[in-house]
Amino acid sequence: MSLSKQELFDRIRRDSWQRQLSIRALSKKYGVHRRLVREALSSPVPTPRRRAVRTSPRMEPYKKTVDAWLRADLEAPRKQRHTVRRIVARIEEEFGEAIPYPTVRDFVAARRKEIAAQAGAPVEAFVTRHNALGADAEVDFGDVYVDLAGQRTRCYLFAFRLAYSGKAVHRISRSCGQQAFFEGHVHALNALGGVPAGQVRYDNLTPAVKKVVFRSRSREENPRWTNFHEYYGFTPFYCEPGLRGAHEKGGVEGQVGYFRRNYLTPVPSLNLRVGASRPPSGPR
Repeated sequence: MSLSKQELFDRIRRDSWQRQLSIRALSKKYGVHRRLVREALSSPVPTPRRRAVRTSPRMEPYKKTVDAWLRADLEAPRKQRHTVRRIVARIEEEFGEAIPYPTVRDFVAARRKEIAAQAGAPVEAFVTRHNALGADAEVDFGDVYVDLAGQRTRCYLFAFRLAYSGKAVHRISRSCGQQAFFEGHVHALNALGGVPAGQVRYDNLTPAVKKVVFRSRSREENPRWTNFHEYYGFTPFYCEPGLRGAHEKGGVEGQVGYFRRNYLTPVPSLNLRVGASRPPSGPR
């Protein structure tokens, strides 16, 4: 069976934690280099593949000109700055050269950030995340389909994943509302036999968050959710909204896809099917 890199990392981490396999044994079992095994044990999320730097010879004569336009944009009103489409049009109008849109888009995407950084704008940076044993967890909902009373029905898969070991617990519900959200947590904490000592990471989902405080990490929580997590004694951490926060809980997002492909194919029926197909590694 072909595994994605995320699935391979999950299995390596699980075997290391549960079966106490050595790096050499894991390398032999999965047919990968020991360097990859060490990478999997050091981080639950694979390092993104580096993309080859694309050259753009047709852009070469116009790069300095476009740079000047982008620098001028730093002083221009926000709604009157150059779009990629406008840059393509200006090059054609002023130089008679029709450069393909993707070529200009790729150049501008890189240079706009570099020019802004040179002008003193904040630079986005990342650090490697290291998880302590039993400390942190991640939670997510994902769409799944089940056959319910003979009808193909859209449901929601709740996933609660421990960040260090990659061990995860899942539950399917008809909705992703607050009741299903709470039930998923109760099921997961009972299955795991305890509560993470650190943070549990979340999207800014409606069952938990009433309002995202503008440009901050602060959240106005739903009062019932506040009572719930204080009763169980764990600390929620809310990721940045949208794609900017996706990397902050990438492990559980990959886990939802992994479980959907491996344990919900073919399309199952209700939670009974999920319970019957849970793997030997423990409650899922």
